[in-house]
Amino acid sequence: MANEKIWSHNNLQIKEGLKPESKHFQYFFLVSEGGTKKCNYCVWIDDENLATFAPSKDFEAIASSRREEWRRWVQEKIDQGDFRNLVLKVEKTGSRVITLSEMVEHLKAE
Repeated sequence: MANEKIWSHNNLQIKEGLKPESKHFQYFFLVSEGGTKKCNYCVWIDDENLATFAPSKDFEAIASSRREEWRRWVQEKIDQGDFRNLVLKVEKTGSRVITLSEMVEHLKAE
Protein backbone atom coordinates (compact mmCIF):
# COMPACT_ATOMS: atom_id res chain seq x y z
CA MET A 1 0.00 0.00 0.00
CA ALA A 2 1.24 3.48 -0.82
CA ASN A 3 2.28 5.67 2.14
CA GLU A 4 1.26 2.90 4.52
CA LYS A 5 0.35 3.88 8.07
CA ILE A 6 0.08 1.44 10.98
CA TRP A 7 -1.99 1.86 14.13
CA SER A 8 -3.90 -0.29 16.59
CA HIS A 9 -7.40 -0.54 18.03
CA ASN A 10 -8.68 -3.13 20.55
CA ASN A 11 -5.41 -5.12 20.34
CA LEU A 12 -5.70 -5.36 16.56
CA GLN A 13 -3.16 -3.95 14.13
CA ILE A 14 -4.45 -1.85 11.23
CA LYS A 15 -2.34 -1.05 8.18
CA GLU A 16 -3.82 1.55 5.90
CA GLY A 17 -2.96 3.16 2.61
CA LEU A 18 -3.81 3.70 -1.03
CA LYS A 19 -3.74 0.78 -3.43
CA PRO A 20 -0.43 1.25 -5.28
CA GLU A 21 -0.61 2.40 -8.90
CA SER A 22 -4.40 2.11 -9.05
CA LYS A 23 -6.22 4.16 -11.68
CA HIS A 24 -9.19 4.39 -9.29
CA PHE A 25 -9.39 5.66 -5.71
CA GLN A 26 -9.03 2.61 -3.47
CA TYR A 27 -7.99 3.09 0.16
CA PHE A 28 -7.47 -0.04 2.25
CA PHE A 29 -7.43 -0.89 5.94
CA LEU A 30 -5.91 -4.33 6.57
CA VAL A 31 -6.90 -5.58 10.03
CA SER A 32 -4.82 -8.31 11.65
CA GLU A 33 -4.42 -9.98 15.01
CA GLY A 34 -1.12 -11.51 16.03
CA GLY A 35 0.14 -11.34 12.45
CA THR A 36 -2.94 -13.11 11.06
CA LYS A 37 -5.26 -11.20 8.74
CA LYS A 38 -8.82 -10.80 10.04
CA CYS A 39 -10.33 -8.67 7.28
CA ASN A 40 -10.05 -5.73 4.90
CA TYR A 41 -12.08 -2.56 5.06
CA CYS A 42 -11.88 -0.43 1.93
CA VAL A 43 -13.01 2.98 0.74
CA TRP A 44 -13.68 3.29 -2.96
CA ILE A 45 -14.72 6.54 -4.60
CA ASP A 46 -16.35 6.51 -8.04
CA ASP A 47 -14.22 8.33 -10.62
CA GLU A 48 -17.02 10.86 -11.25
CA ASN A 49 -16.93 11.91 -7.58
CA LEU A 50 -13.20 12.47 -7.14
CA ALA A 51 -13.39 16.17 -7.99
CA THR A 52 -15.92 16.62 -5.17
CA PHE A 53 -13.15 15.74 -2.70
CA ALA A 54 -10.23 17.43 -4.46
CA PRO A 55 -10.47 19.42 -7.73
CA SER A 56 -7.06 18.04 -8.76
CA LYS A 57 -8.29 14.46 -8.13
CA ASP A 58 -5.11 13.98 -6.08
CA PHE A 59 -5.53 10.63 -4.28
CA GLU A 60 -3.15 11.62 -1.45
CA ALA A 61 -5.01 14.89 -0.83
CA ILE A 62 -8.34 13.07 -0.74
CA ALA A 63 -6.99 10.44 1.68
CA SER A 64 -5.50 13.10 3.94
CA SER A 65 -8.74 15.06 4.10
CA ARG A 66 -10.92 12.04 4.99
CA ARG A 67 -8.54 9.68 6.83
CA GLU A 68 -9.89 10.41 10.34
CA GLU A 69 -13.50 9.93 9.24
CA TRP A 70 -12.63 6.57 7.66
CA ARG A 71 -10.63 5.49 10.72
CA ARG A 72 -13.71 6.11 12.87
CA TRP A 73 -15.73 3.92 10.49
CA VAL A 74 -13.12 1.13 10.83
CA GLN A 75 -13.09 1.47 14.62
CA GLU A 76 -16.91 1.21 14.72
CA LYS A 77 -16.83 -1.98 12.63
CA ILE A 78 -14.16 -3.48 14.90
CA ASP A 79 -16.11 -2.48 18.02
CA GLN A 80 -19.21 -4.16 16.54
CA GLY A 81 -17.21 -7.34 15.89
CA ASP A 82 -17.92 -7.03 12.16
CA PHE A 83 -14.90 -8.62 10.49
CA ARG A 84 -16.39 -9.11 7.05
CA ASN A 85 -14.40 -7.73 4.11
CA LEU A 86 -16.30 -4.49 3.50
CA VAL A 87 -16.24 -1.59 1.06
CA LEU A 88 -17.46 1.90 1.87
CA LYS A 89 -18.37 2.89 -1.68
CA VAL A 90 -18.78 6.62 -2.29
CA GLU A 91 -21.13 7.35 -5.18
CA LYS A 92 -23.02 10.38 -6.48
CA THR A 93 -26.07 9.40 -4.44
CA GLY A 94 -24.08 9.00 -1.19
CA SER A 95 -22.15 6.26 0.54
CA ARG A 96 -23.08 2.64 1.04
CA VAL A 97 -21.40 -0.33 2.67
CA ILE A 98 -21.05 -3.42 0.51
CA THR A 99 -19.50 -6.81 1.18
CA LEU A 100 -16.26 -6.98 -0.84
CA SER A 101 -17.32 -10.26 -2.50
CA GLU A 102 -20.25 -8.35 -4.07
CA MET A 103 -17.84 -5.91 -5.75
CA VAL A 104 -16.96 -8.15 -8.70
CA GLU A 105 -16.30 -5.24 -11.07
CA HIS A 106 -13.50 -3.90 -8.85
CA LEU A 107 -11.84 -7.27 -8.37
CA LYS A 108 -10.95 -7.66 -12.03
CA ALA A 109 -7.38 -6.85 -13.04
CA GLU A 110 -6.93 -3.27 -14.22
